[in-house]
Amino acid sequence: MDGITKDFRPVPLPDYVEYPPEEMLARARGFYETIAKRHTVRDFSSRPVPREIIETCLLAAGTAPNGANHQPWHFAVIGDPAIKARIRVEAEEEEKAFYAGKAGEEWLAALKPLGTDASKPFLEEAPWLIAIFGARQSPSADGVMRKNYYVPESVSIATGFLITALHQAGLATLTHTPSPMGFLNGICKRPSAEKPYILLVTGYPAPNATIPRHATEKKPLSQIASFFV
Repeated sequence: MDGITKDFRPVPLPDYVEYPPEEMLARARGFYETIAKRHTVRDFSSRPVPREIIETCLLAAGTAPNGANHQPWHFAVIGDPAIKARIRVEAEEEEKAFYAGKAGEEWLAALKPLGTDASKPFLEEAPWLIAIFGARQSPSADGVMRKNYYVPESVSIATGFLITALHQAGLATLTHTPSPMGFLNGICKRPSAEKPYILLVTGYPAPNATIPRHATEKKPLSQIASFFV
């Protein structure tokens, strides 16, 4: 018996529920209608959001598929106003360089319809920031360090789960990606083996929140999918 067979211990598939095709379609359409109402916002209310809501959404993110089931992510959740203020200072320093020309003319032109600039007040206004890290290596349940696989892909899928969970809970989100983001390792006390991928902002939208009209322009199915049948 080889090593793979020794380590592989299958269990019956739990929790799966099969639905009739018509119910499957209804559920799919219902989910589409729900998720289509998700919008990236930059105007956040300072209204508090209970920590338990964030924790539950993070548990949902932790169920995401990932390389070798190593779960190579870490979510640093920041609600402390002083730490949020420090993150804003550091992020805006990077953003100033970005908008001053570091991004290049083509990228900056692409951002114009979104109305973004180097000012990021939402980093202090929103009740929660979630710095999402991916680890090249991390300890297993028994404390043994091991290499992780498909880290960017795994972290991206988990982030998608998290954004969906937060939307389902009734919160707005913003994926903020200052470049570089190495300052988050120091602020969040994360090891150098971890790479910050996204700074996720979440909370209630401000009463006067707006979104750019450009963000409502979604490609039709014919442009985002190909079928081979």
